[in-house]
Amino acid sequence: MNTTGKTPTGGRLGRRVASVVAVLAMVVAAAGCSDTDNDDSNGNGNTGNTGNSAGAPPVGRFASPNPGSVNTYWISAPQGLVVIDTLRTLTDARRAVEEIRRSGQPVAAILLTHSHPDHVGGAGVFHEAFPQAPVYASVTTDKIMREDPRGFYPLTRTVPGHDFPDQLTYATRTFQAGEAVDVAGLRLETAEFAAGESDSATVFHDPAAKSLYAGDLVGNKVTPALLEGHSCGWLANLALLRERFPDVRTAYPGHGEPAEAVGMFGEQRGYIQDFRRLVGAAIAPASPEGTAVGDGERASILAAMEQKYPGYPPVASLPTIADENVKAVAAELAAENPAVLPAACATP
Repeated sequence: MNTTGKTPTGGRLGRRVASVVAVLAMVVAAAGCSDTDNDDSNGNGNTGNTGNSAGAPPVGRFASPNPGSVNTYWISAPQGLVVIDTLRTLTDARRAVEEIRRSGQPVAAILLTHSHPDHVGGAGVFHEAFPQAPVYASVTTDKIMREDPRGFYPLTRTVPGHDFPDQLTYATRTFQAGEAVDVAGLRLETAEFAAGESDSATVFHDPAAKSLYAGDLVGNKVTPALLEGHSCGWLANLALLRERFPDVRTAYPGHGEPAEAVGMFGEQRGYIQDFRRLVGAAIAPASPEGTAVGDGERASILAAMEQKYPGYPPVASLPTIADENVKAVAAELAAENPAVLPAACATP
């Protein structure tokens, strides 16, 4: 399993990602103080136990408001709660901490799935609230957080009144790719994936409960962010994920509600494949606009996706995320060599 992968920071892709994150940060600053009463069911600040498998430990969930709803989970382990991911904003992290405290159980550990701002922004709030709980991340995720090669964090802080921490809180304990994590009497298997939805991503597998905490490798009925131009890598990661954990019953995604794993994996794969197919047709030399995606073609792509995946809220509070996805995937496909593509990336 590939666990490293290089991060393309220069050139047009790097500049495009940077500009997109700058715009996203401005919207995030406003979204951080949203009134949850006005949000829909896919991201309404809901809390409570999720629908986990019979006999599995109870799992709590806090979903921040839409747009850009993101999850944090807490597992009731034998010796306390294990928190997974820490949300985007300081405000949402504080709300989640309040809910966790209502459980009356101590927090024993905080685990991070990957380095994106919407999953680590609240780490400081959680660490301050539960100072006895170590913050865990893989060696690779910790390195990306500390070096921030794409410049995500300072860009998020450029907006006046932003609700992202001025100083990021890093892991206090790290683990190698594939190393099991033993916390609070609970053993979680890990696997790490590179160059997909993010530059590096860790999933946590509870084999006893047949549960997978998948971060952003899978989302449930949401519009994903394809901004980093790794849609092929994401498809390859999904294939590896199914091979590595064939017995998983319940998936806990970074965005959207927990659900039956096989169906969620299949829909995530189908969404990315459909998007690549539509964009690929638009940049074909024989298409109306040639190798460029024209305005009409872009509108057609988005309409086709909306028809097949209606009402899927975006994972980021960026109004133009769908348009930016088209641009990123078009650039990715234009640079691909079909002769060496992984089988997972072949057009169905």
